[in-house]
Amino acid sequence: MEIQKNIWYVTLLLTMIAGYCDTVTFVAADSIFSAHVTGNFIVFAYQIIKGSDIHAWVKLLTFPVFILAVITGGRIALKSANHYTILCWEGVILAVSGIASYIFGYLENTAEWTVYAIAMTTVFAMGLQNAFGKLYAKETYGPTTMMTGNVTQASLDLGNLLKNGLKDVDVLLSFKKQLVTIIGFLTGCFLGAVAGKFFGLGTLIIPGTAMIICYWYHRES
Repeated sequence: MEIQKNIWYVTLLLTMIAGYCDTVTFVAADSIFSAHVTGNFIVFAYQIIKGSDIHAWVKLLTFPVFILAVITGGRIALKSANHYTILCWEGVILAVSGIASYIFGYLENTAEWTVYAIAMTTVFAMGLQNAFGKLYAKETYGPTTMMTGNVTQASLDLGNLLKNGLKDVDVLLSFKKQLVTIIGFLTGCFLGAVAGKFFGLGTLIIPGTAMIICYWYHRES
């Protein structure tokens, strides 16, 4: 039962953080997706066709950064017995990114590249979380950074529940698990939108701290 509780709150935390970071960078860092990096293809193509953004090419930079992060996550996993070490590094990177945002904000004549640099470090952090999800799939109820697969499974489960009622315990449990991922991500998106609009990238300190606490709780794992 304790293990199930751990999976529940780890899943909720990770989905909220992914939704939060994805939306914060989109709102406060020139429409860059940090968790759903494939979404940057769409933004890049739109900005190129529209011809209104000379920095559209930056969106493509998210892909090598993301790939490097996933590779790094794999290396961390090989060297550490604690699965949550990857998440610890993610938390540190997010917290440092938030602090850097505030520091650069207080400096005069800060270049626009600082915003992109912080966005890329956030992409790197989300790449680590993606690596965690692939390497340790049983630690969560499903993917925590992309919701399409979770929504698909929830829809299939809902269809079966509507057909057979609540008597299928396994399907009902699966549906509840998918709801955790979807609701968590949506909540994170909403909080990230508010934080990004009114407080900027400095609020990355919040998910970073939460991730470090998560690691500290599981440090004996």
